[in-house]
Amino acid sequence: MIDHDSDGIDARRRHPVLRAADALSTLCGWIAAAMIVASVMITCQMIFVRSVLNASTIWQTEAVVYLMVAATLLGLPYVQRLRGHVSVDLLPLALPRKMRRWLIALTLAAGIVVIAIMLYYGTELWHLAMSRNWKSDTVWGVPLWIPYLAMPVGFVIYLIQLCVDLFAVLAGLDPKLSLEEHH
Repeated sequence: MIDHDSDGIDARRRHPVLRAADALSTLCGWIAAAMIVASVMITCQMIFVRSVLNASTIWQTEAVVYLMVAATLLGLPYVQRLRGHVSVDLLPLALPRKMRRWLIALTLAAGIVVIAIMLYYGTELWHLAMSRNWKSDTVWGVPLWIPYLAMPVGFVIYLIQLCVDLFAVLAGLDPKLSLEEHH
């Protein structure tokens, strides 16, 4: 008996565009993880400076906030690649296989529209911050285009991952996305 799950995954791995998008999303996952580790280390350093050295901190809180937001935005495509987002399978599993596939395709298409809108406005905000030389209202005074860059980068890679997932569902290359029955 053929294992449809492994055949679909193998077909996905053989497709160069899907493989490239998966690799890009995985890279984003590694970068997001590194940002989380860096924010934890900065937080520990901040606690040491405040508690042991009894000194004030200047940049640490702001850096941790920017790193965590960037990690969230850059982690989106990786979580999508792993199918790690919360989903409710009650309706799709109650539908026949063909309708289930179209429901998932419709859901991915709706996600593509929403993320495209967020990409547009995120890029606009990043551009405004860069062109007007906005800086944070703190002692550190970070140029805001730097942390805002996570919006267009994260959303565009997430959009790419959603598009290749939609292609994989429509082409039948990813049975996990279309919730095919496993044998």
